[in-house]
Amino acid sequence: MKILLLATAYNSLTQRTHLELAYRGDQVSIELGLNQEVMIEAVELYQPDLIIAPMLKQVIPETIWRRQVCVIIHPGIKGDRGPSALDWAMMNNVEYWGVTALQANEEMDAGDIWASVTFPMQSVSKSCLYRSQLTQAAIQAILQTVERFESGTFTPEPLDYNKPDVQGCLRPYMKQRFRAIDWSYDSTSTIVQKIRSADSQPGLLDRIYGKRYYLYGAHPEDTLTGTPGEIIAQRHGAICRATVDGAVWISHLKQKTPNRLSLKLPAALVLADQLKTVPESDVPLEVSPNRQTYQEIWYEEKNQVGYLHFDFYNGAMSTDQCRRLRDAFIYARSRKTKVIVLMGGQDFWSNGIHLNVIEAAENPADESWRNINAMDDLIHAILTTDSHLVMAALQGNAAAGGVMLALAADRVYARRGIVFNPHYKRMGLYGSEYWTYSLPKRVGSQKAQELTDICLPMGTQVAEEIGLIDEAFAEQPNSFRQQIQWVAEEIAHHPAYGKQLALKHEQRQRDERFKPLEAYRNEELAQMRRNFYEPDQDYHQQRYNFVYKITASQTPRHLAIHRQVPHSEKVCSLISFP
Repeated sequence: MKILLLATAYNSLTQRTHLELAYRGDQVSIELGLNQEVMIEAVELYQPDLIIAPMLKQVIPETIWRRQVCVIIHPGIKGDRGPSALDWAMMNNVEYWGVTALQANEEMDAGDIWASVTFPMQSVSKSCLYRSQLTQAAIQAILQTVERFESGTFTPEPLDYNKPDVQGCLRPYMKQRFRAIDWSYDSTSTIVQKIRSADSQPGLLDRIYGKRYYLYGAHPEDTLTGTPGEIIAQRHGAICRATVDGAVWISHLKQKTPNRLSLKLPAALVLADQLKTVPESDVPLEVSPNRQTYQEIWYEEKNQVGYLHFDFYNGAMSTDQCRRLRDAFIYARSRKTKVIVLMGGQDFWSNGIHLNVIEAAENPADESWRNINAMDDLIHAILTTDSHLVMAALQGNAAAGGVMLALAADRVYARRGIVFNPHYKRMGLYGSEYWTYSLPKRVGSQKAQELTDICLPMGTQVAEEIGLIDEAFAEQPNSFRQQIQWVAEEIAHHPAYGKQLALKHEQRQRDERFKPLEAYRNEELAQMRRNFYEPDQDYHQQRYNFVYKITASQTPRHLAIHRQVPHSEKVCSLISFP
């Protein structure tokens, strides 16, 4: 079928929808719903069989939904209505939530129901929940809808609040006053819940040192205490504020500035001089699994396997984070284990260098250079490891240098359904992280060139088929982590482990004789230096647009195949099949 996706942004759910539909053989085109005229024009150009809106904040014009079936993906259970569905579900502590595919009509979120899927709620941020459980449920609902529409025999269910399975209701937009923090009263768990319900958009508005900031990245603290509301500690860019029954870590802030744009940044970087007397609170690399605190990087061992976790907000890795992760990896490499598993985080595995921190730097070009070199140093340490077999276990999405970080491992496994974006060009970058060495080794030179040139996302089905990863399994994070443990222990205790390690060492020596790693790095960095420092490059403008979320003036042509002339089939096939 010809399916048109209308979306406010090409976000994680829209990308996943694109991939799943293309993989099943549908011809998919995308239009950003910038205004009603653009959406009407897209429908006229493409003449789709079905229109799906995975994430659309704008109203679909009546001239469209009157003539064609338009299915809205609403992040709520049957009967739920309103723009803050997931926010209210988190604030009300519901055990189960859902996604409903409903047909657009004259009343918002009240159309006939094509499909509805429920899922158990997790105690994570809204954005993490959106990218994991909610996305999985949404994809199920979308695929059910497409199959039902294709059959021509299915009649969608009218919304009827008298039915026992229709338990939602109309709720208003969640304004800041509904989740404002009372530091003299609210418990740690309540504060964490409130901040997470607004993360990553719009953030929870609060006052610190007399100024208004949006708060992000909340983590409970079970040891530190102090006067409620006061900042009592800092750690790796995060601040710790005391509560009535403990404390809460806040990793990121964005100042509310009505007359100018502001950046979401590590909290300590935003507050800077005001934290001079606030003590640093260190935490060991290995902590008790029952401990509640803020820790971006931690390590654990079990049955001759070392697990290195790194959970960076939005998957961005600053110069300091890269250096600390390299130090942690070298520590893991010093242990008497056989396998090291790079676990990443549940929300994102890695998205490469930290563009927000770079944008905020006094000299963004210099900070870009420091950041990419720190990333390269980390990856070099992984590539040259001859004492262990290294596994990458991708629980969440990965992009740009984050994909190449994973490819530095000997084995690469991914949670089924995550999304890869193995390219740099749309940020105006050539890329480093030894990608010119590791990517062709995995997929071949021709496919490596295609992946980095065409700049489209890739699902785990295709990634496995072309050899980018070794295997994908388990859709749910807990199941994935359990299966990774089984795989890692099987490798560690396999009778052929010693032979596998020796073969790895021999292959690395052959590769080094053919072309040293230093040569790959120098060639890549020569291109990156040009991207960072030469005036004819568009990296700095692209980065600015990205970090400040400057709305695109039109849908990128590589997504809107209805606005292309000769190349639509090639573009579609590259994200669909090997």
